[in-house]
Amino acid sequence: MKDELPKPTEREMEIIGVLWRTGPSPVREVLEELNRDRKPPLAYTTVLRFFQIMLEKGLVTRREGGKGHIYETSVPAEKTKTQLTHDLLNRVFAGSTKDLVLHALGGRKMTAEELDEIRDVISEMDQEEKKK
Repeated sequence: MKDELPKPTEREMEIIGVLWRTGPSPVREVLEELNRDRKPPLAYTTVLRFFQIMLEKGLVTRREGGKGHIYETSVPAEKTKTQLTHDLLNRVFAGSTKDLVLHALGGRKMTAEELDEIRDVISEMDQEEKKK
């Protein structure tokens, strides 16, 4: 893919996930969310250092807020997910979308709503293919 950002580490992905859920946030709010179920908790300085590294990598942006800096992801969630999925597809599944999907579907139990959504996507793809 063009314009690929560096691949986030596991901890950076945790932080990005919090920003996706909460939107632009100061370090303290991200820290609270990360530590919600974590034992032992992360230190403020640890999370701040991750943000500094992520800023240097171009994974997040920073702006001045009321009581400090506000961080947000530099790329929309969908673009990041697409980039990471393509990377996984190529590195692990040798480019086989079928293998990726079969492993994803077989890896855990899904709700009826999730299955319906998957069926809808497949149906839409099928309709698009028939139009060609």
